[in-house]
Amino acid sequence: MLDNYLEPEDLLSDPSFLSWRTGEDAGDKWEDWMTDRPDRKLLVQKAVALLEVARLPEKEPSSKQLQDAEAALFGKIASLPSTPKTSSIGRMRWIAAASVLVAVLAGIIIVRYAPHPPRPEEVRTPFGQISSRQLPDGTEVTINANSSMRYGSNWTDGKDREVWVDGEAFFHVKRTQSNSRFIVHSEHVEIIVTGTQFNVFNRHGKDNVLLQEGSVTIRTKDGKTIVMKPGDFVTFDSSLEKKTGCSQMLLTWKEQELNLYNTPISQVATMINDLYGIHVRLEGDSTPYKTVTCIVPSNNLTLLMKMMEATTEFDIARDSLNNDIVIRYRGHKN
Repeated sequence: MLDNYLEPEDLLSDPSFLSWRTGEDAGDKWEDWMTDRPDRKLLVQKAVALLEVARLPEKEPSSKQLQDAEAALFGKIASLPSTPKTSSIGRMRWIAAASVLVAVLAGIIIVRYAPHPPRPEEVRTPFGQISSRQLPDGTEVTINANSSMRYGSNWTDGKDREVWVDGEAFFHVKRTQSNSRFIVHSEHVEIIVTGTQFNVFNRHGKDNVLLQEGSVTIRTKDGKTIVMKPGDFVTFDSSLEKKTGCSQMLLTWKEQELNLYNTPISQVATMINDLYGIHVRLEGDSTPYKTVTCIVPSNNLTLLMKMMEATTEFDIARDSLNNDIVIRYRGHKN
């Protein structure tokens, strides 16, 4: 049954999952279910995010509203004509029915007057495009193609501001009067800041963060942390690794450019699939290891293919039948 859970709502409809999240159940089966499955861990993270956003107190109906409703119903009972047919048993039945109606009315009042929990805001960018968004606190975010970002809509100064990124996004975080923390959640790490500029990449089970300005703290799920300085580049595959002096070419996607410098064709194939949603087949044993250097607009896949062909090293064809791209190194021998 658990194998059929594909959306966060599937998890939230399972009582055992909710018990596990509230600590009422040890939930070994959920830990086992996520073991060695990054896709399931991400699904659980999304479900937990929805729970956090929806966790608002319900507004109870006032005692006066309930008293008025009860008085009106019992007033109807008292006004019934006293005849032999109106036996004590019949009156008791009326009272029981009235009690049920009072309970139903109370439920209606709760539903009508209780504040509806705000839905989390979500931004999704299509293949081949980027988008920009200003968050409730004034933070500016640029989101790369085929990426999504979620955040709560009721941010209050003094409380943590949290967003969830799947794909790639660049943040220019606005510092608040009370220096509230800004937390970006990716698959494996949390990026904790107050005011700064940084890039987050979260695809294929890997995370990386490039800090352009300010200072951030990277924290893994098991509590390990790294403090970054401007120019630092932190990656997470199976563990955290920090590099310095990373090239700013990693940010050219914000200008809708692909800056490829001795980039392996295997990496280019993954990039095309991520940004344009088109599968790439590499033919020939040596093709994946060959490299390409060029700068092309990221919103023009046709131009990218033509520029790669112009190097005279690759044959590139569009397979309309399978809707994919075939790349073959010309120097490969059959």
